[in-house]
Amino acid sequence: MEIQERSLNEMEVAEVKISYQPKVKACNRPKVGSSKDAFHLLARLWDVETLEFVESFKIILLNRANRVLGVSQIGVGGTSAVIVDPKLVFVTALKANAHSMILAHNHPSGELIPSEPDRKITRKLVEIGRILDIAILDHLIVTPDSYFSFADEGEL
Repeated sequence: MEIQERSLNEMEVAEVKISYQPKVKACNRPKVGSSKDAFHLLARLWDVETLEFVESFKIILLNRANRVLGVSQIGVGGTSAVIVDPKLVFVTALKANAHSMILAHNHPSGELIPSEPDRKITRKLVEIGRILDIAILDHLIVTPDSYFSFADEGEL
C-alpha cells in the first residue's frame, strides 16, 4: 500500500488564537486582600441552591494588584466529591493572563475540615502554579455560613 505524502501547503490545520477581552475596567474590579474578602465574593456568586447539594470547584483569578479578573467554575461533582482537572484550572488562568488565583470548593455536608484529597489537589495545583509562575494564594472550603482557609491555617 502506497502512502501519499502531502505538503504542508496542502494540509488543513486549525488556527489557535489567544485573546483576553475584559468587560470591566481594572479600577472597577473588586480587590481581594484576605480570605474573608474572597469568601464574601464567593458567597455573592455561588448558587445557593447547590451550595448544600453538590460539590463544586471554582477559581478566583487575580491580576498583580489582587483585583478580580473573573471567577470560573472548574467542575461540578456529586454530594461528596468533585473532580478537579489541573489542565482546566491553568488553561483558564493562562487565558485570563492571571497573576495569581484563589481556589475554592464547597462541602455540602457543612464540614469545614479539609479531606486528604483536598490537601492533595491543593499541593498539586500549588506545584503547577510555581512552575507556571501563577501563585495560588489560598484554597477556601465554603459553606453557607463560614469557610476554611488553607492560607490562614498555614497549609499552603
